[in-house]
Amino acid sequence: MRILVTGGGGFIGSHAVDALIASGAGEVSVLDNFSTGKRDQVNPKATVHQTDLRDAAAVTSVVEKVRPEIIFHLAAQMDVRRSVADPAFDAQVNVVGFLNLIEAARKHGLKRVVFSSTGGAIYGEQDEFPCTEDHPKRPVSPYGVAKLATEAYLFFYKVEYGIDYLALRFGNVYGPRQDPHGEAGVISIFCGKLLDRQPVTIYGDGTQTRDYVYVGDVVRAVVAASKSSASGLAINIGTGIETNVNDLYSTLAGIADFPTKAEHAPPRGGEQKRSVISPARAEKELGWRPEKKLAEGLEETFKYFKQQRDHLS
Repeated sequence: MRILVTGGGGFIGSHAVDALIASGAGEVSVLDNFSTGKRDQVNPKATVHQTDLRDAAAVTSVVEKVRPEIIFHLAAQMDVRRSVADPAFDAQVNVVGFLNLIEAARKHGLKRVVFSSTGGAIYGEQDEFPCTEDHPKRPVSPYGVAKLATEAYLFFYKVEYGIDYLALRFGNVYGPRQDPHGEAGVISIFCGKLLDRQPVTIYGDGTQTRDYVYVGDVVRAVVAASKSSASGLAINIGTGIETNVNDLYSTLAGIADFPTKAEHAPPRGGEQKRSVISPARAEKELGWRPEKKLAEGLEETFKYFKQQRDHLS
């Protein structure tokens, strides 16, 4: 099978490429502009195309070469705060970039798309905890709006052109290779500060919650989605467990043996107060459930960043 992974040099994308190659899924190509992703994270067995999704002609050229049967669309402008500050840029990358990709690919044998949506920003302030995929969609950031719009476009392409898809609504993904951007980037930011033995700043009172899901678990869901016969669905990929930022910091500070309390600053715009998603549909449709406990995942993540720091010193 011919596979194209967008954002394959990024945090989740590079792990997904590794897993797809290890599973023998097919011939894997990567499309990434490396604005945030790192070329040295890309598995050497993958073919790399350095291309910006906003460049329709360049994207078409890559698609004509790869002729992907399945696309894992993981490339994104993933910073919620930047989307609030610059909604047009967010839409250019996350909406127009997607349309450039799928318009080219539908003409060259595309059969299926696995899309990395959001299980936090797409719902907005929740009415139920954890929420299912049927919860009202009330995104409070342009980032969430763009993800919701892409899901709607995927439905259109399924109806109009018969292209199967699954939209995986990720919780706050964390783990090795995490980039300190976007909402889940708080963990890598905390790790960096703790390794520098510097005070950590928490925006807001720290009682805001998120559903933190380990990247290894997420990648298992991505691979399962490529093999599943399910189509036309949104599927939450999370733990169903809320963790507030104060507790997150306390756990990491304990791992780092750093006794200093966090400092607090005013909250930032576009962020939800509480976010936690039910993984029940993922278990039913993909046979997937989260395995990594948060404390264990945080310890592995901190160890990774420490090893990276030690390697550079």
